[in-house]
Amino acid sequence: MMEATELKKVVKQLQSARTETEIIDILHVMKKNFQVNEAVLRESKAGLAVGKLRTHANKGVSDLAKEIVKEWKAEVERAKSKAAPVKQLRKSSVLTTPVTPITPTVPSLAKSEDRTAKGDKANIEVTGDKTRDKCVELMYDGLAHDSGAPIDLILSRAKGIEQTILKDNNGVTAAYKAKIRSLFVNLKDKNNPTLRERVVSGDLTVERFCKMTSQEMASDERKAADSKIMEENLHKSLGAEEQGAETEGFQCHRCKQRKCRYTQMQTRSADEPMTTFVTCTVCGNRWKC
Repeated sequence: MMEATELKKVVKQLQSARTETEIIDILHVMKKNFQVNEAVLRESKAGLAVGKLRTHANKGVSDLAKEIVKEWKAEVERAKSKAAPVKQLRKSSVLTTPVTPITPTVPSLAKSEDRTAKGDKANIEVTGDKTRDKCVELMYDGLAHDSGAPIDLILSRAKGIEQTILKDNNGVTAAYKAKIRSLFVNLKDKNNPTLRERVVSGDLTVERFCKMTSQEMASDERKAADSKIMEENLHKSLGAEEQGAETEGFQCHRCKQRKCRYTQMQTRSADEPMTTFVTCTVCGNRWKC
């Protein structure tokens, strides 16, 4: 598939881009030069790569990524809409009574953010147990949100998740229900579209997804924010416990002075060097090295 091969090369360039200007230039190339369909997107994984950029800190990058994803979804929808009447014509040729046109299986783009199992008319009654079927429905709703993927694919992932959680928790237990709720909340997070896309595409396996913690499922932005908070709290706790040794061996990158205090702590494995926490006594700036 030549189109997918060429697009895959551009995806690699996008993933290795170092500056925001470079990212925007590559996104413009993708938008202008490539006609996509579901098979091309699946083969090249371009949808996943561009989708990640919708939450980019730079507004120019995020807005362009959203625009491209929207256009690609529209192209996939148009292709599905054109295919539906052909299938209906073949079916009607063997019937003696008229039939109404088949509605495309995937909702229109305008409703993509509100997709649910009920709206898609997906058959979630697959286990013979009402509680389990409800959990399959929850997983479907979480995965379908803001997705242009086919119903059968999303339903397959939803059933796989429910079956894995059932096995891991030895039946419909309190732990089973709690895990389903946790996964649903993380899948529905509007600030973390990458998680949904990775599960639906298969880039993140069902088995791995079911064993992830809420922290592991968080978006890159959320992880960075949490890491910063932990680092600040660690600095504060160190400051409360001890003043640290004075040194002129470090230069503050904020005020350029060399009047600092530092402490050291083993924050990694024992065979790795200790982490040094430095505080500038002039401006209060803190960093680690």
